[in-house]
Amino acid sequence: MSKKGLEAQRNYPLNKKVSEYFWGGWCMQALWNYERQMNTAFMWGMHKTLDRLYPDKEEIEKKKERYNASLEFFNITPQLGAFVLGLAGAMEEEYAENPDTFDPKMITSIKTALMGPLSGIGDSLFQGTIRIIAMSIGISLAQQGSILGPIIAMLISIATSFPITWYGAKLGYTKGKEFIQQIAKSNLFDKVMYGCSVAGLMVIGGMTASLVNITTPLQYGDTLVVQNLLDGILPKMIPLALTFLMYKIVKKGIHPIWIVLICFIAGIALDYFGILAVA
Repeated sequence: MSKKGLEAQRNYPLNKKVSEYFWGGWCMQALWNYERQMNTAFMWGMHKTLDRLYPDKEEIEKKKERYNASLEFFNITPQLGAFVLGLAGAMEEEYAENPDTFDPKMITSIKTALMGPLSGIGDSLFQGTIRIIAMSIGISLAQQGSILGPIIAMLISIATSFPITWYGAKLGYTKGKEFIQQIAKSNLFDKVMYGCSVAGLMVIGGMTASLVNITTPLQYGDTLVVQNLLDGILPKMIPLALTFLMYKIVKKGIHPIWIVLICFIAGIALDYFGILAVA
């Protein structure tokens, strides 16, 4: 890449970079979609970094490549998305400076590996604790006829989400640079890549098992229940098989809208004939 792009990114004020990642995290639910969920918000939070790193026309293909990489599947508790954006921004800088030695797949692997653990923490904190406290206070005041009810509920949510999102972005970017420098000095890239890939596969496997709730009601008499038989061989066999089927279909280039329509129609038909059912 050109030194101009790297210098522009390195010399850009830290708070302004953090602000970009903050707003990317703050808008994580914008343009949410069923195919890749929060990917467009992630790309939006990253796009100014990529524009600074690849400013020349000769680098347009490289910039397109990094834009497409930022548009891969992403899903996380929105308030913690800024942390991953900051970390990814630091890694994009490293890749731009050392394209021959830094594997860009590491960025995707770390994004995927962090989605599950951070979402578990974030959902428990924001959805399971802060939201309940904020809404309990707000509803209590609203029931008394006070207009302060919804206002206080929003203020409590904002007062906790805002600093965590901001400092998460700053922590992800600053500590991300230190992390990259440490593994570069220790020649641990391959081991980190392997570990992140394993963690990423575990996250995707867990999502498949928890989100694809398809079973079969087929049974023969009172003795042979097909679902129990399948669970005895491999639990969640049907969700796993359907996930692989969807993967194969997507790889063939069929548009996701058509896949959704096919699943919708096939689901109704299979449920009607008692072959598959939603658990």
